[in-house]
Amino acid sequence: MKKVLFVCLGNICRSPTADGVFKKLVSTQRLHNKIYVDSAGTAAYHIGNPPDSRSIAAAKQRGYDLSSLRARQVISADFEEFDYVLAMDNENLSNLKSICPESAKAYVGLFLDFTALPVDEVPDPYYGGEGGFEHVLDLVESASAGLLQHIQKEL
Repeated sequence: MKKVLFVCLGNICRSPTADGVFKKLVSTQRLHNKIYVDSAGTAAYHIGNPPDSRSIAAAKQRGYDLSSLRARQVISADFEEFDYVLAMDNENLSNLKSICPESAKAYVGLFLDFTALPVDEVPDPYYGGEGGFEHVLDLVESASAGLLQHIQKEL
């Protein structure tokens, strides 16, 4: 079983969106028994809360259900538990690397490394308009396809 953890700052916008999109893609490909998906935040701001209502609404428009997800904070054990710990932006990546144990087995990198798009970060839509949530979905859908293709080579 391959395990993937998506990480953003508060775990209420970008990483739960990636969680929901990637889970659906994995399920559609009938790989849910081979790939486990979760999400977390580097900060403890929203622990136990559902994703931002705008993330839920934008995802629902595209057929993704984020309503059951709850925010949690990354812990050091995640780096042993997961094969991939994927950050949404460089600040998240820096925060992850600062808490990553030396013994970690996980690949720790940027989620958008798995797409050919000319950007490397998923921007935080929290303080922006509705279009930001759509843009996050566009980026996440592209990177999810690339990530799944990459993981399938390892299965």
